[in-house]
Amino acid sequence: MALPPGVQLRSILPRDDAALAAIARQVQAEFGAAAISDPELDAMQRSYSRPRSAYFLVERDGKLGGGAGIAPLLGGDERICELRKFYLLPSVRGIGLGQALLDKCLLTARGYGYTQCYVELLDRMSEAQRLLEANSFQLLDAPMGYAELAGSHTWYLRTV
Repeated sequence: MALPPGVQLRSILPRDDAALAAIARQVQAEFGAAAISDPELDAMQRSYSRPRSAYFLVERDGKLGGGAGIAPLLGGDERICELRKFYLLPSVRGIGLGQALLDKCLLTARGYGYTQCYVELLDRMSEAQRLLEANSFQLLDAPMGYAELAGSHTWYLRTV
């Protein structure tokens, strides 16, 4: 998929941590998850520099608009990754950037040798659910690995 003019998709850098943490907290608050304590948010570049992990950002006209990453599923099979920390500001939604991030994450997951990708999210994230379902993610009845998202009641899995 071609990115819209003025949009760049790139790997996270240490200088991005503070801005990405602010975006994550804004999106969490939008969906009623502001009370979630997540120490990883303030050190995203370090967290996703671990083996078989990656985090990608989208910039639009030089401004950070969000990101998404993959990492091994904690408490899960080594062949399963988790799509994590998928945040997009409202100003960059609806123009294909969520799809571009998802495509990049799944391609990277295949390159790391993962065979499946797991996602957990809040029930009220209906746009995210539509994106996942449009990309062959199957709804699960229960979480996999160590469930991390308080209040999460929606889980998906797909073959990469």
